[in-house]
Amino acid sequence: MQIRVYYEDTDCGGVVYHSNYLSFCERARSELFFQKGLSPHNDKNFFVVKRVEADYIKPAIFSDVLDIKSELVEKKSASLVMKQEIFRGDELLFRGIFKLAYLCDFKPSRIPKELFDVFK
Repeated sequence: MQIRVYYEDTDCGGVVYHSNYLSFCERARSELFFQKGLSPHNDKNFFVVKRVEADYIKPAIFSDVLDIKSELVEKKSASLVMKQEIFRGDELLFRGIFKLAYLCDFKPSRIPKELFDVFK
C-alpha cells in the first residue's frame, strides 16, 4: 500500500509522529481485507493488536510518499504475527512486528480459513 504523509501526520518539525507509523500499518492491514471485498471488522468478530515490536530506523517527513509492505510471519489457530515495513523508495524507515489476536464476542476464537487467505 502506498500513502502520502500529510501535515496532520507530523509534529511541529514536519517529521512523522511516532504513533502514526502504527496507524499507517493498521491502514495497510485493513487494505488487505478491502482488496478482497472483505472487512477486518464486524459487530462480533475482529482482530486486535496484542503486541507490537517497533523499530524506528529513519524519519519520514511531510509530503513523503511511503510504501507499506506486509508479510505474514506466523499463524496459529487464534492469532497471527505480521511483519510490516515502511519504505521511502528503497530506504527502510520503520519495521514493526505485530501479533494479532482474533476475537469473537470479545473472546479469543479460531480464525476462519477465508480470513487467513487474506494474508497470502
